[in-house]
Formats: sequence, C-alpha cells, structure tokens
Amino acid sequence: MGAGTEPDGSSRSDEEWERFLRESAAGAADAPKEPSARARDVARRLRTQPGGSPEGWRSYTPARPKRRTGWYLVGLLASLALLVVAFVPGRVVDLFAGDDHEAPAAAGRRPTMDEPFRGSPAANWANGAEGISVPAAEAVGWMSAAQVEQALARSRDFVVTSGLDRGVLRGERPEKAIALINPHQKDVQDLLKTAFQTPGEKNDPLLLFSRFQPARTQLVGDVVKTRGGLTYREGERGALQVTADVTFVYPVTRADGGGDDDEIVRTIVRRELVLSWDDPDKVTTEPGTFSIVSYKYDMTNGGCGAPTGYLTPPFGRERRADEAGKEVDPYDRTAPVAQGGPAEDECGRAIRS
Repeated sequence: MGAGTEPDGSSRSDEEWERFLRESAAGAADAPKEPSARARDVARRLRTQPGGSPEGWRSYTPARPKRRTGWYLVGLLASLALLVVAFVPGRVVDLFAGDDHEAPAAAGRRPTMDEPFRGSPAANWANGAEGISVPAAEAVGWMSAAQVEQALARSRDFVVTSGLDRGVLRGERPEKAIALINPHQKDVQDLLKTAFQTPGEKNDPLLLFSRFQPARTQLVGDVVKTRGGLTYREGERGALQVTADVTFVYPVTRADGGGDDDEIVRTIVRRELVLSWDDPDKVTTEPGTFSIVSYKYDMTNGGCGAPTGYLTPPFGRERRADEAGKEVDPYDRTAPVAQGGPAEDECGRAIRS
C-alpha cells in the first residue's frame, strides 16, 4: 500500500489528514484504528507546529461518553422502576414517598362494599395488628430484657383490643383492655366508671377506645387498616415508659342501608398513648398492669358535636355539612397528635380519606 493509501483503498491529502487529526484531538470525530505511515508523518509534523495537538493519537474528551453512560444508568433505573410498578404496585409509594406521604387517592375511585379501601392511601397499609410494630427488647430500669419484651407484648395487646377488637368496635365494654390498666390509678378509674354511662368531654370513652353505635353504623368487611407502632425508654423512678402511636382506618356504612346506595365513609383515628410499667417497690400497682401517663387522639370523619361515647361518621347531608370545615390530612403522621381529642369547632374536611 502506498504512503497516501488507507486500508480500505482510499487516499487522503495532507490537508485532509491535518484537518482529521485536529478534529480527532478535539473529540469531534472517530480516529481510525491504525494510522497509515503518511498519517503518522503528518501527525509528527503537527506536533512540531505551533498550536499542534500535544495529546496522543487516541486522546479524546471524556465528557460525551460519560454523559452517555449517565443517561444509560438513568434509563436502567427508570426501567427497573417500571418493573417495580408492574409487579408490586402497592409498594411503590412506600419506596419513593416514605412512611407518611402517599400520593392522593385517584379521583373518582369510590370505595365499594367489596373494596372499602379503594382509592385510599390506606389501601397499601397492613391489616389489623400486623400494622403495629414492636421494637426489640432490651433491659430498661428495673426490668430485664425478658420483662421488657413481656410488657411490650401486653402494651400492644391493649392497643389491639382498644382499637381493633370487633366487640369493642360494636360498642361493647372493653373488659380485656381495662384489665391491663393499674386499678390503683384513681383518675383513670374514675374516667372509666362514668365514660360508658354518661360520656362527656372529659369522660369520653373515645379518649381510649374506638366504638361505633351498632344501631347507626356498621363496619364494612373484616379489615381495619393500621400503621404505627411502639417505642420505649426509661421513665420516672426507673419505670419502663412505652409510647404507642398508631393510626386506624375504619370503613363504615349505615346500619340501616338508607341514603345513598352503599355509601361508605372511612373514619380515621390516630392515637398516642404513653404507658408506664412501674416498679412495684416504688409505685402502688398490680402485676401485669400499667399506668396511663397521657392519651391523645386525632379523629377525622368520626362526627362533630357533643360527645356521645361513639364515633359517628357523617353520611349523606351530614357529610356535606362536615366538608365545610378546615382541610386536614389524616394520613400525615409527621404532625403531632392533638392534645386530648378534637374539639367541636375543630372538625375538618379530609383532603385524603
């Protein structure tokens, strides 16, 4: 092959090779795999000229290949995300949006008797007690790790019984839950004596228990959705102090089936309870019981007005009247729970239900 002939039989002039090499040095064209003798001669001449390229034959600007690689990775991640959506759509929100910022329910996706959580952020929540997490137990204060584990289990039992027991939800007296409360805690025992007979603002069973009036409201299906859990630390006098922060979502309808056909309302209750498992050598208590340090709850779609001792979800015209209140997001668990319960003038309209 002649000095001016390429492997494919073509030829290039000196001016063409000079232009080609300058473009190659700037990353604007693909360099040939092997330069010809004439090309090497031109390259040497360029390096000796002012302004010639100081870089080697295969030098290039890496920005373009790196940019392509970046887009490749973005495309790969996007493809994986689409696969996640296709195979586990229910978990996408949790992966990308965190614990308490699910996307709003799709417009027009009304709940049905077969799908009472349809269109709700709670559709992807756990069922019943499964949504109440319990941390690993370690020794705290006067309690060994085994005792802490037992106390956490009983604390969870109280939360489950007071918020999920079907009999309690139908208005029955929560005897199992009450049995876990220190009988020597006078203020709480006084509340319990009057709350179920003559409920009032300060003696309302809803402060501790979720209850619906069977003659007015019935639960839809067998599932209540939950999210939350227990935490603990050492409290006063070496006690084990357990905090339960759990949101319950109850799908309900009219007991008599009147009004709009299959009208379903989701009542959302978030409770925060602080329980103290006291050292019996320092506090008067009974084995297997705790004292209640504080109780708070937020409630949406549970009714407004004077306390009746029951959650009273609004239906039909009642619901439209409630929607005149301020906007609230009952699924936002980042905000603190209100002190006590919602006042009559604090009833709001849920932006997500």
